[in-house]
Amino acid sequence: MIKVAVLTLSDKGSKGLRKDTSGLAIERLIKKIDAKVISSDILPDEKPLIKKKLIALCKKADLVLTTGGTGVSPRDVTPDATREVIQQEIPGIAEAMRLKGLKKTPFAMISRAVAGVRGNTLIINLPGSPMAVKENLSTILSILPHTIDKIKGSTAECASRKSRLLYPHPVKSKISNTIKRS
Repeated sequence: MIKVAVLTLSDKGSKGLRKDTSGLAIERLIKKIDAKVISSDILPDEKPLIKKKLIALCKKADLVLTTGGTGVSPRDVTPDATREVIQQEIPGIAEAMRLKGLKKTPFAMISRAVAGVRGNTLIINLPGSPMAVKENLSTILSILPHTIDKIKGSTAECASRKSRLLYPHPVKSKISNTIKRS
């Protein structure tokens, strides 16, 4: 079972001026994989607080999902804080989310979301909008168990039959079909 921590970054939410619906969206979606939310917190958009909390969450969670603060406004510091605590960036995760988002809105290209590893924990920044959370998290949900297994040291081959059964790729690409025919 994957232990998940949800961290909502919102000045208004942290003051009780706005109800957190993005964190709740994460909690609902994460149930689709073998995962359990062990922590859910709301903090203001303050980089030192975010860094401190991310470091603490990495000591108890396998996966930390943040929501909010991924844009370009002066208070959007979540990706900056995340970059300062991760030891290894996984750009493909954020790229996949942006690519999927671009199919719905051109504003996806200004997302600064980051994904990376600290110790044995995967940290992923999600947008602050509940709809964008659903779209982004749905895009990457199927790769999370395998990614976390690899972070924890699994030596199973990614292309092995067992791995394909446990983590089926949700979309068959035309490229892979062409390669198989060759």
